[in-house]
Amino acid sequence: MGDVQARMEAALARLLPATHAVPGRLHESMRYAVLEGGKRVRPLLCFAAGELTGAARERLEVAGAAVELIHAYSLVHDDMPCMDDDILRRGKPTVHVEFDQATALLAGDALQSLAFQLLSESRLADSPAAQLEMVKALAVASGSRGMAGGQAIDLASTGKPLTLPELEFMHVHKTGALIRAAVVLGARCGATLDAAGAESLDRYAKCVGLAFQVVDDVLDCDASTATLGKTAGKDAIQGKATYVSVMGIARAKEFAEELRVQAHAALAGFGERAGRLAQLADFIVLRKF
Repeated sequence: MGDVQARMEAALARLLPATHAVPGRLHESMRYAVLEGGKRVRPLLCFAAGELTGAARERLEVAGAAVELIHAYSLVHDDMPCMDDDILRRGKPTVHVEFDQATALLAGDALQSLAFQLLSESRLADSPAAQLEMVKALAVASGSRGMAGGQAIDLASTGKPLTLPELEFMHVHKTGALIRAAVVLGARCGATLDAAGAESLDRYAKCVGLAFQVVDDVLDCDASTATLGKTAGKDAIQGKATYVSVMGIARAKEFAEELRVQAHAALAGFGERAGRLAQLADFIVLRKF
């Protein structure tokens, strides 16, 4: 993990626009939003999936960066007053607090555009058709049928009770879609999987994507603001449905463990090649911060 995190930090620093390039303040805010923070879970999953298919690390750096830029842009916009209105992210002031709302909005827009620029200008797959599918996968995961759609459902559901199926539907899109995309992009940087292998990998990605959100909800109740690096207990204050509010904290923890077991089961046919993916499923569910 440490090796991949260090590689990704260097890659992101290299791929983001320099602050001396015009417009400097916008570029500074983009770098502020992305660098020196976060566990880089999505790039880690991208690299682990690429290890499964024998992908070159140079390709995985770019694919991982594209996914991380989308994730960073979503955080910048989510934290703004028109959305979740938060002042702390990754242990430092949110972008709209450190800069201003207009700059934060533009930084998010620019990070999203840069993600697709990276996917289209670098050779990441063995055929143009395969690379076009990678661009499509990230676009779908980011848009109204993925992350943005999930966020819209979340905003519309604030203060309303949700059933467990409704909650899962929301988070399969809001959180899970981009995590699944990270796994798909990493795998497609290498050798093509057969239909059964691709289905197993997608099943794994669905499990870890959902588990990530379940554990986030638990930590939002269990951990402090200092530990999380963001405001703890915000969902409860805003009246948002979570796995803890719907299931209770004990059952939510059990559900996360069930998803971890299912994720491991999905990898069974890959043998040792999937070792890193299995370890990341453990990390996502068992993390304490």
